[in-house]
Amino acid sequence: MQSSVSTASERYLLVYMIMVLIIITSLVIVFFVVFQKRKNKLLQDKIKQQQAFEAEIIQAQTEAQEQTLKNIGWELHDNVGQLLSFASMQLSILKMQVADDVKDKFKDTTEALSNGLKEVRALSKTLNNDVILNIGFEKSITNELDRMKKMKFTSAELKIIGDKVPFLDRKHEIIVFRILQEFLSNSVKYSGAKNIGITLNYKPERIIITATDDGKGFDIKDIEQGSGLINMKSRAALIHADFELNSQPNSGVQLVLNYPLN
Repeated sequence: MQSSVSTASERYLLVYMIMVLIIITSLVIVFFVVFQKRKNKLLQDKIKQQQAFEAEIIQAQTEAQEQTLKNIGWELHDNVGQLLSFASMQLSILKMQVADDVKDKFKDTTEALSNGLKEVRALSKTLNNDVILNIGFEKSITNELDRMKKMKFTSAELKIIGDKVPFLDRKHEIIVFRILQEFLSNSVKYSGAKNIGITLNYKPERIIITATDDGKGFDIKDIEQGSGLINMKSRAALIHADFELNSQPNSGVQLVLNYPLN
């Protein structure tokens, strides 16, 4: 009888120990899961805070750059433009006072001054975001491409596909335009291209913007840390646009910007 009671007690004790072990194990697992979730949340919060901080820095830099460009645009239009206008006027007065056989020698200088004045005025407009917003996104691109043709390119054309879909945030128009302006500037300085083109492919929820040149191209790895590429990438990230730059030596350059409209 005593042996039977002892066996039952041992059995109950064993069951009790097993239950305690299960409970402890369960608590450890629950604690571990909660700890991991909390750890992951803290990491995610930290990443979000870092991303928000970086976005604020980029936003501040972009606004400062825009203000600087606007100031330069004003200086070009008001000061440099006035000086060129004055020089052109003085040259015209001087031309009237010289002999006829000398007047022809003024022709090239007069044309150079006139073209320089037009270029300064056109450039001043592309640097002022208020002007860009006023004349519109597509017209601003067309004006910039027209400047490119006057400078060095055989052709510089804008192609539009689909029905135009307006930007919900018009500030993003400026940012996209600045990215394209950076691309065009690099093409002028480095590409040796003869032809350049920009395509705006409007879709219901996004715009796919493609810019290409037929220049000498480059190895993409060689310019990964270049300031121009960093500026373009930073601006694209600021408006949540997918940015892709493709190039190979002797194969030109292609920029693809996928901008979400919603």
